[in-house]
Amino acid sequence: MANDGTERALALSYADPGDRAALESLLALDDALAQVLRTTTTPAVGQLRLAWWREALAALDHAPPPAQPVLEGLAAHLLRHDVTGAMLVPIVHGWEVLVEEEELGADAIARHAAGRARLFVVAGRLSGHAGDPRLEAAGRAWALADLSRHLRRTDDAAEAKRQALAALAAVAEGARWPGGLRSLGALALSARLDLEGRYPAGHPRRAMRLLWHRLTGR
Repeated sequence: MANDGTERALALSYADPGDRAALESLLALDDALAQVLRTTTTPAVGQLRLAWWREALAALDHAPPPAQPVLEGLAAHLLRHDVTGAMLVPIVHGWEVLVEEEELGADAIARHAAGRARLFVVAGRLSGHAGDPRLEAAGRAWALADLSRHLRRTDDAAEAKRQALAALAAVAEGARWPGGLRSLGALALSARLDLEGRYPAGHPRRAMRLLWHRLTGR
């Protein structure tokens, strides 16, 4: 369920060099959890696999990581930034919703977004912007825009899109993102462009819009 790889790489290039590897490790975690859903055929097995991730993340706070690339990346690049493994567990909770619920509905979709939005909140801590009120809303919008593209039921997809647009309304489009958050701002902007359908991925005007964000934070 990851964003377009080229566009995400562009957003990552906006991050401060000292924070880039940490942000990459966070997104790699999100990718790994999405892969659990893609490769699991029964809810019980999916719950067991996600439970392993919950326990492994919490264990990073008191033990070296196992020989698993994502966990090794988190331990090497993220935990040195006043971030704990326990802070990442809600991201797993967000993905668990999609395994546990036979039918999603508005509440389940909101819980998925709230858990996955922790990625933005944690990433904000990396650059000293933990208190920025836009982080949680932008993270929810990013997660919901992604989710809406992958749901088979049209009513659930429409609800995810509705909630994503509501979250974006809480992120003032004209407000300037500081340099340390411009990478996250680019991910949120990509979500906005997807939802509004203005320019498809790869469109030159979309690339220019993202470049303008890098230069101005808007």
